Order: sequence, then structure tokens, then C-alpha cells
Amino acid sequence: MPTIKLQSSDEEIFDIDVEIVKCSGTIRPMLEGDDETAIWPLLNVNSSILRKVLAWANYHKDDPQPTADEDNENKEKRTNEITLWDADFLKVDQSTLFELMMAANYLEIEGLLDLTITTVADMIRGKTTEEIREEFNIENDFTLEQLVQVPKENVWCGEILL
Repeated sequence: MPTIKLQSSDEEIFDIDVEIVKCSGTIRPMLEGDDETAIWPLLNVNSSILRKVLAWANYHKDDPQPTADEDNENKEKRTNEITLWDADFLKVDQSTLFELMMAANYLEIEGLLDLTITTVADMIRGKTTEEIREEFNIENDFTLEQLVQVPKENVWCGEILL
């Protein structure tokens, strides 16, 4: 079976079956070349995250790839269905979750990107603004004047939580 060599940002080299990485819009064009000895650098993904991305891709390598029409029609349905394996896969700390999301975006892996985005959305769903700030360590940098002004400027959108 043909393989491709990928190099993480910390210079670890992964020799991967091409079937595993076909889900990546970034890597797919690399597969068209004839040079099997080439090492393809992935400058924005470190080895620990790349290892996890490849584990996810390996598990999902036989999943049907949606066509453009199916993608638009079923996107909402797909992103709301998280399998037990995927839920277990994403039992990681927040930093790792966000690195996986950035890697999925950089590597153009729609399924993993949808999964990580849905997981973050689930972390936010039903929480107040203050709870979200606490969950993600976000400092409230609004001045007192801004805190008073924002609800006045946004009356049209209903209840506003700062």
C-alpha cells in the first residue's frame, strides 16, 4: 500500500498510508505527485496533535465522503451526531481540543473540524456570558460605560448577556 511522509512542526516524520490522509484537503494534492521519497512539512501541526489527527483519520478512513450537495444538505445533521468513539476521542483538555480544531482547519479535514466545533458549541450551549468567560478563561475587558451602552445599542436582539 502506498504511503506518504509527513513532517510535524517539531520535525517528527510520520510514514502514513495514503488512504488514511485522503480526508485532508491540504494533503490530498500532495498525493498526486510521483515522488514517494518526498517529506511533506506540516508547519502548523506539532507531533502530538498530528498523532491524534492521524488516529482520528485512521478510524474514519472508511467513512463515506459527502459530495458537495450532500455536504450542504446534511451538515447540520452530521455535526449534531457525535459517536461514542468520537466523544471518547475528544475527552482532552481544552488546549488540546483547540489545537485539534486548528489542525483540522489547517489540514482541511471537514469531519474533524465539524466535530471539534460541535464539541466547543456544546461547552457553550446554555451558559451565561459570565459562565462562558469562566470556562474559557476570558477576561471581561469592557469598561463600566461599555457594559451600560451595549444593551442600549442592541435592544433589537432581545436579552443580552454580558
